[in-house]
Amino acid sequence: MSEKKTAIVTGASGGIGAGLVDGFLKQGYNVAATSLHFGPSLSASSSLILVEGDIGKQETAVKVVEGAMKRFGSIDVLVNNAGIFYVKPFTDFTTEDFNALVSTNLFGFIYITQLSVKQMLRQKSGNVVTITAALADNPIGGVNASVSMITKGGLNTVTWSLAIEYAKEGIRFNAVAPGVVESPLHKDDPKDDLKKLQPMGKIGEISDIVDAVLYLAQAGQVTGEVLHVDGGAHSGRW
Repeated sequence: MSEKKTAIVTGASGGIGAGLVDGFLKQGYNVAATSLHFGPSLSASSSLILVEGDIGKQETAVKVVEGAMKRFGSIDVLVNNAGIFYVKPFTDFTTEDFNALVSTNLFGFIYITQLSVKQMLRQKSGNVVTITAALADNPIGGVNASVSMITKGGLNTVTWSLAIEYAKEGIRFNAVAPGVVESPLHKDDPKDDLKKLQPMGKIGEISDIVDAVLYLAQAGQVTGEVLHVDGGAHSGRW
């Protein structure tokens, strides 16, 4: 069994997820990373296990948590990063869209968080950080993500609820709500248009999100917080 702390990262194969894996490894954590598929850019090591599977399926959550416990012996941080995001007019959203959003964004949160919290209760410590979206509480004209935001807004709400439910158990729950981030999600979008979506006129970097998550993972007095990393977009009109 290792004395190092262990982090689980979902949606870990690229973009913010891969940045999170790298960030936690550099901070000296063991990491259990999960994604539907992993490319050659990530390879397992003594401090890193890779688990492939659909995070919306309970069996994937079981594999990840059991793998982390068997190899590393604790679960100190869970980062719920896996997520999908559709932009389209409200009247164009389909049942298939909604089911996909619920599967990845909500069941992908519920299953692995339940199992991780059960272990954290045994340890009497641990924390969960969930990646949500600045759009959930600050819609922007022309960015039509209404049904996607049902799920992201729900994740903010459950973060607040769980922060209170488990405060006396020593388990913290926080969220990071990104604005536009330079990641594969936006690879086909015009950069000048993206820059207009936040008042500072800059596109966020993956490292900005990683820094926010690492802060929350170690901030012992912070729970029930939704930390916006969005260039001020949540503050008002610009």
